[in-house]
Amino acid sequence: MLKNTQSRYGVVSIGLHWLSALAVLGLFALGVWMVELTYYSPWYKRAPDIHKGIGVLLMVVTLCRLLWRWLNPAPKALPEHKRWEKLAAGLMHRLLYLMLLGMLVSGYLISTADGRPIVVFSLIELPSLGLLFEEQADIAGWIHKYLAYGFIALVVLHALGAIKHHLLDRDATLKRMLNIKEIQ
Repeated sequence: MLKNTQSRYGVVSIGLHWLSALAVLGLFALGVWMVELTYYSPWYKRAPDIHKGIGVLLMVVTLCRLLWRWLNPAPKALPEHKRWEKLAAGLMHRLLYLMLLGMLVSGYLISTADGRPIVVFSLIELPSLGLLFEEQADIAGWIHKYLAYGFIALVVLHALGAIKHHLLDRDATLKRMLNIKEIQ
């Protein structure tokens, strides 16, 4: 099933979720590694280009994901979920989307502050808006860095919540995002 139902996620939602998760974790690891590179490293220019290219693709996936979520609402919460769990899950998802969009926008502002476009894997160019405010690259860089660390902390909490539901509560929360049918 492509679309979500009231009780499970569809293949599109699941695919977009895990594609985003892989991209975010890869970008975080690449970002932490590449800021330590020296000018003489063969990866000094290449790693940021890869980071930017994947970041632009993640922006496209995120916009598709938000559109898909708007057109195809998520399944209802499980009846056994407590009120605080439903509120926490809603807040967590909103924060994850907001922080992800903040990282993507700040990354764009860092990369285009000098007026050059972002070249995505030699295929397309994302044009620059140029310098929009003083010290744009530095300010956007600071925002990008701290949003990334905060985002990863939320991702860990998100994963721990899914594991808690699976191992302690023994409910179908995680199974719905893995598209595993309940064993009757």
